[in-house]
Amino acid sequence: MRKPILNDPLQALLVAPETHQSELPGANRRPADMEMARVLKTAPLRMASDASNGAIAHWKHGALHDVVEPMADHVIMTYPTGVQRLERRTGKSIAIGTARSGVVTIIPAGSSARWDIPGLVDVVQLYLPHTTLERIAHEADKAEPGDLLERTAHPDMITSRLLMSASDALDGNAALDALFRHQLTDLLATRLLAAHADTPTPFQPVAGGLSPTVLRRAIERLRSDSDADLSLSALASDAGLSRFHFCRAFKESTGLSPHAWMRQHRLEQAMNMLRDTDTSIALVAAELGYASQTAFAAAFRRLTGETPSDWRRRMRCMQ
Repeated sequence: MRKPILNDPLQALLVAPETHQSELPGANRRPADMEMARVLKTAPLRMASDASNGAIAHWKHGALHDVVEPMADHVIMTYPTGVQRLERRTGKSIAIGTARSGVVTIIPAGSSARWDIPGLVDVVQLYLPHTTLERIAHEADKAEPGDLLERTAHPDMITSRLLMSASDALDGNAALDALFRHQLTDLLATRLLAAHADTPTPFQPVAGGLSPTVLRRAIERLRSDSDADLSLSALASDAGLSRFHFCRAFKESTGLSPHAWMRQHRLEQAMNMLRDTDTSIALVAAELGYASQTAFAAAFRRLTGETPSDWRRRMRCMQ
């Protein structure tokens, strides 16, 4: 999955009547990425998506004066850089806020509003299916989730940072990226149910890790160099747990999330190959599942502070 970005001026539509998110039939709702592209009239800078977990998109767009029509997905957004005025009009109700670092805006699935934004916006968006909220509530043994609240530039550093990490941390490695997105989507859904629903859902810490046998199976799958399914769903299914409980139990057992554990394992594999063999950096990248040598080098440098070639040279000087 790749990352997306939002964009620009919207053409004026007929002013939409005030609606509640649950009053609109699903058949009348567009996928969020399609509606954003229609309204922003541009392509995202980056976008990553999969059918069951929604999408993350990073856009940059200019002035916007248009109606955002009902969407099939919840849209949650935050703003990496800049300061910009936002005005959201639903029927006779007007919400005014300032897009800036540390705030979030939420457009619940099925809602419609006119937006007026006078200038440039840098925005990261999550398109979240309502079925994900239902699954998280069910896995946490909670009642069905209520409606998400409309938010316009609402202060929430936790949600904002989670969305920012989604935009920043994709490594160009399909298995790692998918696992990261699945974890992040579940974390964001948990946060939304706890802080941005009309009936907040409290989540209590889960005590206890995985049994030694289950933990060993999970680690064997994460270490696999085959085409084994490394998705969070597959790991949780092997353990006989929901995704919600598996992630918490895995971290209790190892101190790391599944994504962080696998990223560390891939880094150790890379270091061993760079130090102990003459394999080219391009081939190391390919064998570890990176889309390109550039993507591998960027991920390696992010974790070590050095490029693969500099790290290899330094290790060999020390031998």
